[in-house]
Amino acid sequence: MKRAVTVIVAALALFAVGAFFGLREKPAPVRAFTPPARPDRLAQTIARAQERLRALPGDHRTWASLGLAYVEQARITGDPSRYPLAEAALNRSLKVRGSDNSDAFTGLGALANARHEFTQSRTFAQRALRANPFDAYAFGVLADAETQLGNAPAATAAIQHMLDLRPGLAAYARASYDLEQRGRLTEAADLMRRALAAAVDPADIAFCRNQLGDLAWFRGDLAGAATEYSAGLAADPSYSALLRGRARVAASTGDIAQAVTDTATIAARTPTPETLLSYAEMLRLAGRGADADRQLDLAAAAHQIFLANGGRDDLTGAQLALARGDAATAVAAAQTEWRRRPFAEVADVLSQALHAAGRDDEARTYGRKAFDLGPRNAAYAYHLAQAELALGDRAAARASLTRVRALNPHFSPTDGPTAARALAELETQP
Repeated sequence: MKRAVTVIVAALALFAVGAFFGLREKPAPVRAFTPPARPDRLAQTIARAQERLRALPGDHRTWASLGLAYVEQARITGDPSRYPLAEAALNRSLKVRGSDNSDAFTGLGALANARHEFTQSRTFAQRALRANPFDAYAFGVLADAETQLGNAPAATAAIQHMLDLRPGLAAYARASYDLEQRGRLTEAADLMRRALAAAVDPADIAFCRNQLGDLAWFRGDLAGAATEYSAGLAADPSYSALLRGRARVAASTGDIAQAVTDTATIAARTPTPETLLSYAEMLRLAGRGADADRQLDLAAAAHQIFLANGGRDDLTGAQLALARGDAATAVAAAQTEWRRRPFAEVADVLSQALHAAGRDDEARTYGRKAFDLGPRNAAYAYHLAQAELALGDRAAARASLTRVRALNPHFSPTDGPTAARALAELETQP
């Protein structure tokens, strides 16, 4: 199996340069790149672990497994109240067995990533690997942390180690995403199709189909994206990310009612700031401004719950402020996040906030940073064009808007048509 992975890596020149994550037009929570576990199966895992620990309270491995299960439960349900439970279980594992407890350190790293404490996560993952240099999952946790901290070569190296040690779906997904961030979308899709061919569980099939749908969407291939999302939902109707993709396609093709229905379903299942912001956006497209404002209030409350349970996320604070028209707050929050992690989506949100505040020289600087880190992202190119237009640099704005059209003219149901109109005007005027 290791030989097969080596062939794949060589054939695709997978790690020629570093990886940059986070290029989706609609920024998502930090992706752990694990196939979606079924909630009932996860609940059974938790129940079995609790039962075993009542009989064997000194079982450090089961305490660590329980902690990781709580982290996964939080991811699936969108409920950050699981994080303190995870932390308590993982610390109990460390109390039972200390410095060589790679399971607990890896779990604490995964928890730190979920809370967006990426420097902490890197430290925990490194401690795990000192205890067990062959812990593939620890390399995955390390890769996710290094990615968010802007350390692309270190993230790439960690992904390679993970592939060498455990060439499963989680490693393939990270490797595929690595290719995507460098604009090598065809190779990224090829790798995910290999993963799909090996997938048997419906949840794994849904995961692969969603990744393939996102890659098609990223290329502006609405029909291809719709096909993948539909196939994924046929395999596992409970996988909410597929509804997000279907809603995006529906909105881009004018079916706002379907987009509202799908985003409402996702927000009801997992009421996170991201899902509630997406629902608010679709409600506003449908002309339901008051309903959209209520969803923004709920998104702000969900954000506060995340923070109260040990999370840290000024990026979402900036996005919420932008959605409410509070440019000054958005700038301050995005600047704080950028100092913490120089990452493409952070640069993009900071660019948007600076543009909204009328600080377009700075907005252009950060817009360029975002696009340099994410050169296949149509949304980043559009936000750069906004600053260039505001500064009167028509030639630069035309070049950026031409990139938008070439990359994905459907990148946003609101901004896509605006970008097309602006480019048409620039092309017809000297």
